[in-house]
Amino acid sequence: MRGPARLLAFIALAGGALAAPPPVSAGGPARANGVPATLGLPAMEVPADNPVTPAKVALGRKLFVDRRLSPNGTMSCAMCHVPEQGFTAHELATSVGIEGRSVRRNAPTVLNVAWQRRLFHDGREVSLEDQVWGPLLAVNEMGNPSIGYVLERIAALPDYRGLFEAAFAGRGPSSARVGAALASYQRTLVAADSRFDRWRYGGDTSALNAVEKAGFEFFTGKGRCAACHRVGERDALFTDHAFHNTGVGWRRTFGAPERTRVELAPGVHAELDRRTVESFSEPPAKDVGRYEITLDPKDRWAYKTPSLRNVALTAPYMHDGSLRTLEAVVEFYDRGGVDNPDRSALVAPLGLTATERAALVAFLRTLTGRSVDALAADARGAATAAGR
Repeated sequence: MRGPARLLAFIALAGGALAAPPPVSAGGPARANGVPATLGLPAMEVPADNPVTPAKVALGRKLFVDRRLSPNGTMSCAMCHVPEQGFTAHELATSVGIEGRSVRRNAPTVLNVAWQRRLFHDGREVSLEDQVWGPLLAVNEMGNPSIGYVLERIAALPDYRGLFEAAFAGRGPSSARVGAALASYQRTLVAADSRFDRWRYGGDTSALNAVEKAGFEFFTGKGRCAACHRVGERDALFTDHAFHNTGVGWRRTFGAPERTRVELAPGVHAELDRRTVESFSEPPAKDVGRYEITLDPKDRWAYKTPSLRNVALTAPYMHDGSLRTLEAVVEFYDRGGVDNPDRSALVAPLGLTATERAALVAFLRTLTGRSVDALAADARGAATAAGR
């Protein structure tokens, strides 16, 4: 059993009693603490003090889609990490939180988030267990006033009665156990076994066509993409886990255009004069990236290198969602990003032809994992069952 079949077996078990461990494909990576590994990804590291169990996964999935975990019952994790949209959000460049409050950055996908060494665009968290409280408490995201408020809210909901106790050996809700349950669910959002993986790591020479194979050559060669989006001999996370200034953040700070494209509704846009926008809009929130965490000047406007797995599903792109298509992203890097005093030395004009840019885009579209639709259906099924 390979790829999505193994993952579906685990998800099915997570919804009920554990009848048997999820199977592992012959020759594939071994399971780590019950989490299925997938072709193209290394073995997953799971904290020893939070092994993945079906009860934790089911509880974490319920918490992930539950809008009652915001004070006015409108926001859940799944409102920004929409399962059917690659566990991100397509409609807006940057997320909108509780009561329509603006969020500075684009919602990154949580597919394969278990392999991220640092979390958020600025890398401010290093643990999935701890990360979950950032959005829950942020005033412009889920808007809860305190950890205690969230725990009391969960304890008062009758459909949570006994679920924490079943997942955590008789212990009820706590900040650590909310984090552990959500982290356990997110560790099942494994989406690899893509056409690229089957070609490079599975030995299927027909999995990619000639254009896509040429795109991979440009990706690792003339396009210099693999300098940051790394590809190994046995697996590929498509990231160096580092932070780079491509010029996007710098341009947002110093290069405000005279005319701004404003989204009036999903898919409906208008070009407005900058002064007109300023007359009714709050000023853009300042954002200097990784510098806000390290206070090191070399980190100004540097943001984490995202994984490119499932990238065809996760538009818009960049930390601010300013590039709507993969074609726009490739053109941006072909131009050398945006020149500024702190631009990464790895970002420079490439001189790609139109044919080479098209091949690169074609290659990027081969990175979609087999299990994405199953994961989305599972998450949406949990939300529908709960009436949310």
